[in-house]
Amino acid sequence: MQDQLKVAFIQAELFWENPIENRAYFENKIAQLPNEVDVVLLPEMFTTGFTMNAKSVAETMNGDTVSWMKTIAKTHNIALAGSLVIEEDACYYNRLLFVKPDETLEVYDKRHTFTLAGEDKVYTSGTKKQIVTYKGWKLCLMVCYDLRFPVWARNTDDYDVLIYVANWPKPRIAAWDALLKARAIENMCYVIGVNRVGYDEKQNEYCGHSAVYDVLGTSITALRPNKAYTETVILERNHINFYRNKLKFLQDRDLFTLE
Repeated sequence: MQDQLKVAFIQAELFWENPIENRAYFENKIAQLPNEVDVVLLPEMFTTGFTMNAKSVAETMNGDTVSWMKTIAKTHNIALAGSLVIEEDACYYNRLLFVKPDETLEVYDKRHTFTLAGEDKVYTSGTKKQIVTYKGWKLCLMVCYDLRFPVWARNTDDYDVLIYVANWPKPRIAAWDALLKARAIENMCYVIGVNRVGYDEKQNEYCGHSAVYDVLGTSITALRPNKAYTETVILERNHINFYRNKLKFLQDRDLFTLE
């Protein structure tokens, strides 16, 4: 078990529906990271942008991008996470993959499909939360629109870090900022939100605002809007333990189950 977890996130402009270009871009950025990074996070649908053209871009779990993620994770001795369009059992999923250096992987299918963009008509919703254990840290995986639904992210699993990968547009970026902070405070965990920048094919604008918040809701990264960049942060287990033991807020939560 590690007392610290070093996490890098890559805020990027995505090439529309072009997995080859996007993989090459991220491969170059990952190669420039320091050797001691534990986890690298990429945005939602990092190979294509937030597309509803699932049929034309979908890959399988044996496809090029999954193979690429395994190779990158093994080569750089990192865990690599990001979502992409996956076809499985005649359904399409906005699937977040968490790939470990030994090439094993765990997946989370986006629970809340974005009805405003018609995602619910194209993609099948996930039904299961996914908590990944890596180097003694428990990481809860989420995708974009899931951020608006606090009950789904509720920390009944004693996780340490809540991760959101996203294509969150500029007109509603104030909600992104506020809700990331709120999820950290209410769940007494680190929260990491990784967003993209630039414009997509439909001229939706994305301004980034990728961020990391600690247990108290304090930002430990500087916002860099409208800019592609990579940042590395160090998460401290002592920070989580100290404030959970001191404040004990999670012990006072209401008891109920989500159906």
